[in-house]
Amino acid sequence: MDCFEAQKVIAQRRGNAVVVTAGTCVREWPQISDTDMDLPCAGAMGKAAVFGLGLALALPSRKVIVLDSDGGLLMNLGSLVTIANMAPPNLLHFVFNNGVWRGSGGQPIPSAGKISFKGLAEAAGYRHSYLFEDLDDLKGTLAGVMGQTGPTLVCLKVPPLTKSPPFPFAYPPTTIPRFRAFREAIQQRQG
Repeated sequence: MDCFEAQKVIAQRRGNAVVVTAGTCVREWPQISDTDMDLPCAGAMGKAAVFGLGLALALPSRKVIVLDSDGGLLMNLGSLVTIANMAPPNLLHFVFNNGVWRGSGGQPIPSAGKISFKGLAEAAGYRHSYLFEDLDDLKGTLAGVMGQTGPTLVCLKVPPLTKSPPFPFAYPPTTIPRFRAFREAIQQRQG
C-alpha cells in the first residue's frame, strides 16, 4: 500500500481529530492537511506515541490520531506498555511499517520483516490492533476501526521507499507558533 495514499484515507475519516505526525508523515501530511489540529513532531523521532498519549489524556472528548513510523516506534517501544496501561479510549495509533529508516537513506530497521507491531501492541495490552497491507482493505474497514474504543494500533505495511515523494517535502513551521495556534484552536473548540 502506498504511504501517501494511506494518509489520504486517514484524512478523509479523521473528522475533528487531532493528528500528531512523525517520521515520513511529518513531511507528507502537510500536503494533505493543514489545520491547527495537525501537530508535527519534527525532530522528535520515537516520541510521537507518548506525545499523542498526553494529548489523548488531556483531551478526553477528542479523538487523537498518531501517525508514527516503524523506526520511530522501535526507538521507544516502552511507549506501547505505557499507552496500554493508561488506556486512553480516544487514541488511534497508526504505524507505517516500511522496514527502513527512510529519512537517512533506507537502511533496514532492526528485525525488518520479522517484527510484528500488531503483535507487540497486543502483548502490551492495546484494546485493538490491526494489520493492513492493502489500501482497499483499509478504505473498507477504517470507519469501523476509528469508531472503536481505544487504544488502537493500526499497522500499515508500506513499501520501503528511499526516494522523496513526487512533490517537495513540506517542512512544518517553527514549533512555538504551531503549538500556540494548536492551543488557541483547542480552547476555541472546547469553549
